[in-house]
Amino acid sequence: MDLKGSTKNFGKQEDRIMNDSLYRDMKMKLDALGQSRLLRFYDELSDGERLELLTQIRDMDFSYLDHFKEKDSPQPASLVEPLPAMTLAEIEAEKDMLREPGIRALKNGQVAAVLLAGGMGTRLGTDGPKGTCNIGITRPVYIFQRLTENLLLRVRECGRWIHLFIMTSEVNDEATQQFFREHDYFGYRPEYVRFFRQDMAPAVDDAGNVLLETKSRVAASPNGNGGWFRSLDRAGLTSVLRDEGILYLNVFAVDNVLQNICDPVFIGAVLKNGYPAGSKVVRKQSAEEKVGVMCRKDGCASVIEYYEMTEDMLHETDEQGNRLYNFGVILNYLFRVEDLAASMNASMPLHFANKKIPHIDAEGRQVSPASPNGWKFEYFIFDILACLKNCLPFEVERSREFAPIKNREGVDSIESARELCALNGIEL
Repeated sequence: MDLKGSTKNFGKQEDRIMNDSLYRDMKMKLDALGQSRLLRFYDELSDGERLELLTQIRDMDFSYLDHFKEKDSPQPASLVEPLPAMTLAEIEAEKDMLREPGIRALKNGQVAAVLLAGGMGTRLGTDGPKGTCNIGITRPVYIFQRLTENLLLRVRECGRWIHLFIMTSEVNDEATQQFFREHDYFGYRPEYVRFFRQDMAPAVDDAGNVLLETKSRVAASPNGNGGWFRSLDRAGLTSVLRDEGILYLNVFAVDNVLQNICDPVFIGAVLKNGYPAGSKVVRKQSAEEKVGVMCRKDGCASVIEYYEMTEDMLHETDEQGNRLYNFGVILNYLFRVEDLAASMNASMPLHFANKKIPHIDAEGRQVSPASPNGWKFEYFIFDILACLKNCLPFEVERSREFAPIKNREGVDSIESARELCALNGIEL
């Protein structure tokens, strides 16, 4: 008797039974949502492809679809007002007093860092995650390396390892983790580094039907940088915050290689003044600079995008001639964990992005649209501020803390970041 073959067949039969059970559950789920067309090619798939599709459907959050009808609803006008920032001069005058509570919080292990790194480096000339882009001149220096080295400076300053949470995406998670392992975490202690994936949202056509990317895969996209805490929570990492006594999270973007991470003066300013959050900002170079600006909307701290600003707002000044809407955000925030947890029960606005979404049609043919054909769902990080009500805009010196890398050449590019690194004595 061929026991080996018999065992193998039993294993396949067990897989089919599991698939059949999961299929029935997912068919019921999709029927209730009016999205059963996602299974229209199911009979053509292999057992492995079927499991891939059913698992994705099981794990996907389809509650985004409940809001699709809001896409065309007129948005109520908001009352927008200036939100004064703590300026460089004010910070310098209180620097020592602010630094002391910040250092104390770091030494007590109450502050952790969260790196938002879900993007790919296509525009920078690399096929890998954005953080793997090499910006070195005389030697390899990677974006991930620069950020890790910045955080290591803080570790040495406060004499304690700082927990680092790195948000990846479905498309770059494996490559990101492998890159850190291959480079020995750039000198960071691996036990203090944890990765988690950003949640994905289904992509829909103009009628609200979820699209298929392939016959065995639902079209989906990351749910925006505002979903980072929900993703961290779904990954089970809020238990780490609780167990480790972490009370504050410094959240920052991957594409700024001069990020001053877990800055004790910034932390101290937020803590000392009792704010639930803080945002690092830079003074605009001109009234027309295309950056989001800190403000108040309907009494709550928020950000107004440059394209939302009227001509009057762009040029409005105070009695001293200073522009009232003059401080742009650089995506470096400090949040109080307690308030973040509470904000998850609040209704954050969902944004709808009209995009070109590759997909397969009803006959299974690949479609690469030349113009926007569907919608993606996104949360924005600054919308969290409205849930927290207040935020401290904290001015930093642009040339010392803001070197964004969004393009291969020109403005906000690898070239400009190299120049700013040299200005700050960083060898590349």
